[in-house]
Amino acid sequence: MAGTLPDYVASAKPVPRENRTPWYASTAPTYAGIFLWFVFWQQVPVINELVRGSGIPLNAGGALAQGVGIAFLALVVSALLCHYLFYLVPGKLGVQTGLPLYIVGTSTYGVQGGFIMPGFLMGCLQFGWLAVNAFFTTGLLCAPFGVGFGSPTYALVAIAFIVLATFMGLKGIQYVGRVATYLPLFPLTILIVLTLVSIGGLVKFNHADLVAAGQEPLAATQAASDANASAQAPKVADSLTVWGVFVAIATYVVGFFATAGAAGVDFGMGNRDENDVKWGGLVGVAGAIIFTGGLSLLIAAGAAGAGLLGKPPVLQTTTIMGNLTPSLGKATPSIFWYLLAIAAFPPACFSSFIAANSFKTTLPKVNPFISCGIGAVVAILLVLSGYAGNAAGVFTIIGASFGPVCGAMAADYLLAGKRWAGPRAGFNPAGWISWVVGFVVGAIDLILGTAYVPCPPVAAFIVGFVLYGVLALAGLETETLEMPAEEA
Repeated sequence: MAGTLPDYVASAKPVPRENRTPWYASTAPTYAGIFLWFVFWQQVPVINELVRGSGIPLNAGGALAQGVGIAFLALVVSALLCHYLFYLVPGKLGVQTGLPLYIVGTSTYGVQGGFIMPGFLMGCLQFGWLAVNAFFTTGLLCAPFGVGFGSPTYALVAIAFIVLATFMGLKGIQYVGRVATYLPLFPLTILIVLTLVSIGGLVKFNHADLVAAGQEPLAATQAASDANASAQAPKVADSLTVWGVFVAIATYVVGFFATAGAAGVDFGMGNRDENDVKWGGLVGVAGAIIFTGGLSLLIAAGAAGAGLLGKPPVLQTTTIMGNLTPSLGKATPSIFWYLLAIAAFPPACFSSFIAANSFKTTLPKVNPFISCGIGAVVAILLVLSGYAGNAAGVFTIIGASFGPVCGAMAADYLLAGKRWAGPRAGFNPAGWISWVVGFVVGAIDLILGTAYVPCPPVAAFIVGFVLYGVLALAGLETETLEMPAEEA
């Protein structure tokens, strides 16, 4: 009955229908702004870096090892996975209920478990986002002065960025929100300009040449340092196969999007109907991924065709910016870097704001300055240790964390007849077991340093989906509690 519900569930109020907005005024532009964040699109041609912050791909040729067409097709597939697997069901649950994620999630994880999953986990992971943001944004701020990761200047700027973003997220988010709507125009304009100045090199781009250029200096270095170089072939960076390109791009893109996919509940609760949810995702999620990631691939390929990447080739879009814009003026790269850094500050503040709201709900007796302060310290340590610079690795962990969440929510939705089943008592075993197993599957490669699981975020989703369904059918769901009559 309603009396058995915790206060945070019983007092939840759905967003009134008259206060809801169309997809083109809410969901689509907000999601598109996420993918216009430079950290997402600058890494698409690189995926994994040889050295963190270098912009040099770990695998020769990076995502372009099999050509622009294969990379672009892999990007399209990844975008559709984000929309259909990770976003659509949470969005529909949001529009049906008008309730936020931490309430809707009680169906999958129980009203007691809902304090932790997905609400508290979402708050904790925000500081992983903040760390990645700070790592790369600090790199842009320091680049005009010729200093980078490891220098005292870099450390001081990174710490100041994290502290200021955390404080603004807690106390000044309203001021940040006033300008945040317009700042994505900076990266949008920069992407278009870089595409125009690099497009001429596309006709000369040859992926085999790019791969060879990536292998050549590494082979020479290995040969020079190997005492038995004359007796054995030097080791070189392997290039990705066609399947490898698809897996690498999907792992990066889906991992990046996983938390935002679950947050589709919060976006959907402000939409008018499921048609808004659908179009908001197709345009703001799939369309934005293809647009920003696709332009970044074209920019890197064009620069490669024009011979502007150096040896070994640097494929990170922001790093090669200086080689692409000499005709626009000597100061242009620095101006672009600072505009991208300015546009990256509001997302950092919003990460802190989301974390604070999560902690206020799940840890109501703890001062948000303390909980978020601890999170900020963790973010600083991630940056100064360099781990935050491994964007692909961080996104894999995020995907492993929220892949099974989205999978279990999808299974719960289908088993309930494509609707929200309602809050469940206590800790729902089906949800928690499916999350633990799904997380292990999604994170096992990073834990063991192996490559057993293809596309860990998607694998984690599949495990969460299948295992929740099996456990639910086996009777391992707790009883459903009744919401108050006026909100039924």
